[in-house]
Amino acid sequence: MSERTAASLAKFDEFFPLLKNLTGNPGHDRLIDDADALRRAIASFHMEAIRFRMHNVDRGLREAGDHADARAAFEALRHALEEAGFHTRSQAAP
Repeated sequence: MSERTAASLAKFDEFFPLLKNLTGNPGHDRLIDDADALRRAIASFHMEAIRFRMHNVDRGLREAGDHADARAAFEALRHALEEAGFHTRSQAAP
């Protein structure tokens, strides 16, 4: 872990328990796998993997019903990543 990724990993660690509690949808296992891969991408400083996994986790959250607390934690993670200089979207946000 570097200084550049520390804040993002801390936000991820706040987000992940909320995500794990979103059981009951058929894509839950895939969502957890994508989130695990996202954490590894952040820790290894892999820009392309971060963008790809953020997209997958975002989609999985929408499919799970977009629970407000999990969505807020995800957006805080996105903000921390963008503040650290990581691109989390393939295009500019609306």
